[in-house]
Amino acid sequence: MNSEFSFASRRRALERFSRERFDLLVVGGGITGAATARDAASRGLKVALVERDDFASGTSSASSKLVHGGLRYLENFEFKLVFESLSERAHLIRTQPNMVRWLKFYLPVYANDKRGMGLVSIGLWLYDLLSLFRAPHFHKRLSKERMLREIPKLSPDGLLGGFTYYDASMWDDVMCVENARAAHDLGATIATRVEAHEPIWHGDRIEGFRCLDRESGGTVEVRAKRTIVCGGPYTDLLGEVLLRGAPAAEAAKFRERSGQWKHWLKPSRGTHLVFARDRLPVAGAMLLSNIEDTRVSFVIPRDDFGPGAVIVGTTDAESPRDPADVRAEDADVDYLLRLLARYFPEAKLERRDILATYVGVRPLMDPAFGHDSAGGSGNLAKVSREHHIGEGPGGTTMVAGGKYTTHRPMALEIVDRALAAWAEDFWRGNADPVPGWHQPRTEVSTNPAVTADAVARFRAEIAPAIRAGKVDPNALEELIERYGADAREVLALHAEYPESGPSPLGFPYLEAQLRYGIRREMVLRLEDFYFRRLPLYLCRKDHGEEWIEPLSRVWAEELGRTEAGRQDEGASLRAKLTRRDQGYRS
Repeated sequence: MNSEFSFASRRRALERFSRERFDLLVVGGGITGAATARDAASRGLKVALVERDDFASGTSSASSKLVHGGLRYLENFEFKLVFESLSERAHLIRTQPNMVRWLKFYLPVYANDKRGMGLVSIGLWLYDLLSLFRAPHFHKRLSKERMLREIPKLSPDGLLGGFTYYDASMWDDVMCVENARAAHDLGATIATRVEAHEPIWHGDRIEGFRCLDRESGGTVEVRAKRTIVCGGPYTDLLGEVLLRGAPAAEAAKFRERSGQWKHWLKPSRGTHLVFARDRLPVAGAMLLSNIEDTRVSFVIPRDDFGPGAVIVGTTDAESPRDPADVRAEDADVDYLLRLLARYFPEAKLERRDILATYVGVRPLMDPAFGHDSAGGSGNLAKVSREHHIGEGPGGTTMVAGGKYTTHRPMALEIVDRALAAWAEDFWRGNADPVPGWHQPRTEVSTNPAVTADAVARFRAEIAPAIRAGKVDPNALEELIERYGADAREVLALHAEYPESGPSPLGFPYLEAQLRYGIRREMVLRLEDFYFRRLPLYLCRKDHGEEWIEPLSRVWAEELGRTEAGRQDEGASLRAKLTRRDQGYRS
C-alpha cells in the first residue's frame, strides 16, 4: 500500500514550507519536475516541489502517450537521442509494466511517399540495432496483400506494402503522478496548486520563492539553497518571473538589448483527435506519412481507455508564447482529418465523429537561443527534441526541451548540473556547502506494487475471490493494468463504499478509484481525476458528464466540502469540458 499522498499531506507540506529551509526547490510538477524531485530525494537531499495547478496539467498529459525511440528522429541524424530513448523504453517496460506496454505498429508505404520501401527498411534495421534488439520481435516487411489483410480499411490505391515494428504505449499523466508520489515517499515535500510568483533575492542569488496558495488565497515562503526551474512550455514566462527584483547586473545577463527576457523556446503546438474504437478499427498502432509536408503522425488504439478509443496525432505548428492560450485550431483538426481520409477513405471520418481533442505545447529549444533574437519560423518538425540545461537568474538551474521517454536520465543530469553549480558557487564563497548526498536510486520502479512479483503475489491472493464469483476477472484486469497490486486498495474501498449507481462501461469501480485518487494521488479537484488520473474526458463524446453528479458527491464527502462547494465543483468541471470542446465541433 502506498503512503498517504493527499490534501492532508499537502497541508502538512505547506506547514513545512513556512518553517524549514530546503536543499533544493523544484518549480514545476510536470514529468521533468516530478522526475527531478524523485532523483534528488533519492540522493538523500531535502527537496521541495511546488506546482501551480495539478501534476501533468500541461504538456505532460497531452503527449501521444507513447514511450518510443522516435523513428523519425533518425532522419535528423539524432542517433544519441534515439539510442537513449530506446534504452529508457526497455527500462520502463521492465519497471513500470502497469503503465508501459509493448505496442505493435504498422507502417504502410505508398508509391508517392517520400520514404520508399528501401529507405524505410534501412531505418527500421537501424532502429532495431539502436534498441539492441530488445523489442519482442524484429521489424517485419509485409506485402501489399498482407497489409490489406491485417488492416482491411486501409486504402489500396498506390499501396506498395509496409512494415511492422514495436514501440510502447503509456499513461503519461499517471507516469507523472507516480514520479511525484515516489519523490514524496522518498521524503520530498510536495504541494500542488501553489504558484511560485516572486523570487526571494539575497544579493545576486535566489534563495527560494514567495508562493501563492491557490486553494486558500494565502501566501507562503519556500526557502531553499538552490532552485531548479522545470517550467516546460512556461520556461520563458517563468524567466520573466525570475527577473522580478533582480539586481541590475544580474538581470542584464538574461535580457536582450530590447530589455526583454532572452527566449529559450520555440514552442510547438501538437494537436490530437480521439475517435471511438469502432469508427477506426485498426489491428494495431500505425505510423502514417502525410504527403502535404512529409511529417509523420500516429494512429494509436487504446483498448484500456474505458470502452476503447483511438488517438490520432500529432501536428507540429507554431504556438503562442503563453501555453494557456492554446486550443485545437481548425487548421490542425482539418490537417488530421485529411490525413485519415487519405489512408482510410471508407471510414468517412468527420468532425462530428471526434470524441475529444487535446493539445499540448512542446517546449522545444529555439535554434536561435544565445543570439539576440527569438528566431524565425522554419520547420518545427526539424527542431531537435534534445533537452537543454543552463544557468538561470540568481544561480537557478533551468531546463527546457527533452522527450517524455527520457525523463529519468534527464532528471539525473539536471540534479548533477545543479549540484555542480552549487559546489562552484561554494568554492567562490557565494553559497553554503553542498550537503552530503549519495548516488541516485531511480533504477527501480516508482512503485513497488506494480512490479511483476508484486502483481503475481496479488493474483494468488485474489484467486479464491475470483473462483467464488466475488470479483469479476475482466474488471480486475483493468484495475491491475492501472494500479498493479494496489488494486487491492481500490477493491477494499469498493467493498466499504459500494457504487451509488450503475457502473459506466469500462469503469466498474469509478467511485472507489476517485477515493483512491484523493487519498493516494493528491486529487484536489474533480478535474484532476477526470482529465489526469483516468481518461474519462477522452473516451466518450459527452465526456461522461452524467458521472459528474455522483462523483462530485464522493469528492465532497472525502474532502469535507459543503453542498454549495460540491455544486460549484461540478459547475467548474462542466465549464472546463465546454471550453475544451470549443473550436472544433461543427
